[in-house]
Amino acid sequence: MLNLLWQILLMAAIGAIIGGFTNHIAIKMLFRPLEPKYIGSWRLPFTPGIIPRRRGDIATQLGNTVVTYLLTPEMFRNKFFNEPTRLKAEAKVNAFIEEKIFTKDVSLQDWLMKAGITNAPAFVEGKVDDVIDTQITHFKNVLSTNAIDELLPASWQAKVDMKLPEVSRYILVRGEDYFASPEGAATIKNLIDNFLSSKGTLGGMIQMFLGDSDSIVGKVQKEINRFLTSDSTFEMVHNILAKEWNRLKGQSVSQLMGELDFTKVTSNIQSYAKKELAIAERLDQPLVHYWPTGAAYLAEKVVPGAVEKAFEKVEINLETMIDRLNIKELVREQVNNFPLEIVERIIIGITGKELRMITILGFVLGGFIGVFQGIISYLF
Repeated sequence: MLNLLWQILLMAAIGAIIGGFTNHIAIKMLFRPLEPKYIGSWRLPFTPGIIPRRRGDIATQLGNTVVTYLLTPEMFRNKFFNEPTRLKAEAKVNAFIEEKIFTKDVSLQDWLMKAGITNAPAFVEGKVDDVIDTQITHFKNVLSTNAIDELLPASWQAKVDMKLPEVSRYILVRGEDYFASPEGAATIKNLIDNFLSSKGTLGGMIQMFLGDSDSIVGKVQKEINRFLTSDSTFEMVHNILAKEWNRLKGQSVSQLMGELDFTKVTSNIQSYAKKELAIAERLDQPLVHYWPTGAAYLAEKVVPGAVEKAFEKVEINLETMIDRLNIKELVREQVNNFPLEIVERIIIGITGKELRMITILGFVLGGFIGVFQGIISYLF
């Protein structure tokens, strides 16, 4: 009986050692060895370990699993494309606009310097000078080459045509008033005296017969008045004005006034424009100085629509973007490049207790098997 007991205990101990050691070796063979081992050119079986040997397959399968079950378009939609996320995005954008763009600490000059424009006032003033010079040169060319009827709007020309009869009538009325006045009478008298004086003896004889020129001033005034008030005189003056107006319309400004020199005008306009624009002073102010309600306006009118459009655009192209990211390949590359020592340390750190229990379970099962073998051996 004692021999039987020692035989069973011995076989239980051997079975426990074999079971526990076998499980321990099996666990180690998951990772170890990390590289294949060779005797000469012959590679030892079961080297490297299971995970190192099948890492490529594991990486591929893990990439497929991540894309198929984890990082799916539906997961992204549920996680990111919802009302709370959209509101958070709006809040972030509004906070950025208010803190970074509509801040009093950053002037327009600072923004331009960030954009690579180091001397913005001189740059802008140079552009202003160029624009003014270009426009005045163009204006000068237009005045020199285009006729007046091409420069004036048709409505203006029509108004001038309508005003010509009034101008003709005004000239005749003013002439009538002048020659009827004492000043006009004096002018007539001087004209008569000068005329008679210029005729020498004949003029003196005529003046002797007519007597003092004052006696005929009144008659001349009546004749002048009759001339100025006649319809034929009005028609004549109107025709003269219309003819001159038509002649003027066919000429350019330079033909009427000679060659135009705009050098001084250009310089004065440029100086005035730069003085009024005050580019340096204006660029030294922050954006909020010119648009105090800008952040509130953007937050109310622009940002919600822009964020919503961006979300819609990204959601529509979500699957295309995921495909372009090629997450499957990224996961495969990362797993292939990840150090196996770290993988082993992570897995053992997480499952160390369970792996020890498997080893212990091997000892226990081996012991039971040894006891069972001992009893069977005794019976048979």
